[in-house]
Amino acid sequence: MSEVKDDKKKEAKPKATGKREKAALANSLKVAAAGDLKVSPGYAVAIEEHYKNNVVPSLKKQFNFKSSMQVPRFTKIVINCAVKEAIGNPKVLDSTLNDIMAITGQKPVMTRAKKAIAAFKVRKGNAVAVAVTLRRARMYEFFDRLVNISLPRVRDFKGVSPKSFDGRGNYSLGVREQVIFPEVNYDLVDKVRGLTITIVTSAQNNEHARALLAEMGMPFRK
Repeated sequence: MSEVKDDKKKEAKPKATGKREKAALANSLKVAAAGDLKVSPGYAVAIEEHYKNNVVPSLKKQFNFKSSMQVPRFTKIVINCAVKEAIGNPKVLDSTLNDIMAITGQKPVMTRAKKAIAAFKVRKGNAVAVAVTLRRARMYEFFDRLVNISLPRVRDFKGVSPKSFDGRGNYSLGVREQVIFPEVNYDLVDKVRGLTITIVTSAQNNEHARALLAEMGMPFRK
């Protein structure tokens, strides 16, 4: 455990150079300070205004959409963290619940196994993961913090994969360590765990979804 803490201390602190980055960093501190955060209306509106004023016109021109209603948009973001150790010790989920709550500002729920899997000693009903679904204001502000603050903290970060789409306009991103989120209290982390972040959009295909994410600031690898 001491080695993990030492490594975490060496990580660079997030840098906020632009106005959006500074706003995202300030909001992340609010998330860390509150268990069930009420997102600032002004902050959430600013992100949605960026979508309406910049993203929508750009995508309409790029894909010749006749109406703004045809332009794809975010519908929800799902954050999931599988905890295999919970099979033998359900109490380890408590730390994960606290981490996800700090990261998202919303209370997560435990995901239980729908069927028994003998090979993994999993019984039906066992709590095996923690998940949270973000919509509307929380969804927008989480995405902004993710792309402007958390992802740049990944060591040797060169962008995310532009291919992780499911063919129906949804994008999944794997995060190896929850400690890239500045809202997580390093001193309370019992173990470094990975997360899966799924961004669900109204896009009908991968091309439209990729363009939407790029316009919203997703740092795709070139």
